[in-house]
Amino acid sequence: MAGSTEMATLEESFRKFAIYGDTKATGQEMNGKNWAKLCKDCKVTDGKSVTSTDVDIVFSKVKGKTARVINYEEFKKALEELAPKRFKDKSKEEAYEAICQLVAGKEPINVGVTKAKTVGAVERLTDTSKYTGSHKERFDESGKGKGKSGRENIVDTSGYVSAYKNAGTYDAKVKK
Repeated sequence: MAGSTEMATLEESFRKFAIYGDTKATGQEMNGKNWAKLCKDCKVTDGKSVTSTDVDIVFSKVKGKTARVINYEEFKKALEELAPKRFKDKSKEEAYEAICQLVAGKEPINVGVTKAKTVGAVERLTDTSKYTGSHKERFDESGKGKGKSGRENIVDTSGYVSAYKNAGTYDAKVKK
C-alpha cells in the first residue's frame, strides 16, 4: 500500500475537495458532486475506461444506503473500486498506488471564474464630465460630488424673489 506521507496528502486532497463550494462543510464528508469534481480534476476519469457514469456508480456503491455523503474510509474504498478500471494493465495493488498518486496533493481547480472589471460601463457612468442637465449640477468643477446641496433644492429664505438684482440692500437703505 501507499506510504504514510502519501496517505497524508491523499487525506488532505480529500478534505480540500470535500469543503469545495460549501461554506458549511467540515471536510469530514464528501458529497457526490465534489467526488465527481475530484475525479475530473485529478484525471481519474479519462472518458474511455472510466467515465462520469462509472464515477457516479462507484459513489453510490460505497456510500451507505440512505447516506448522501462518503467519509474518508469510503473514499479510499471508492478509489480501490476505480483503480483496476482506470489502470487495466497493472495489478490491483499497483493500480491503487497509481490512482492514489493521481489524487494525492491535488486541490480543486477553478475554471471559468469571472473576474470583475472596472472599465467600460462603470468608468463611463462615473465620468462626471459626460453628465448633462440637472445631473450636472450635482458636481463641482473638479468632478467631486456636492453632496446634499447637489441633490436637493435648498429653499432660499432671504425674503427676496429669485434673481432680484438688489438682494441684500434693504438693511443698508433703511439705516440711512
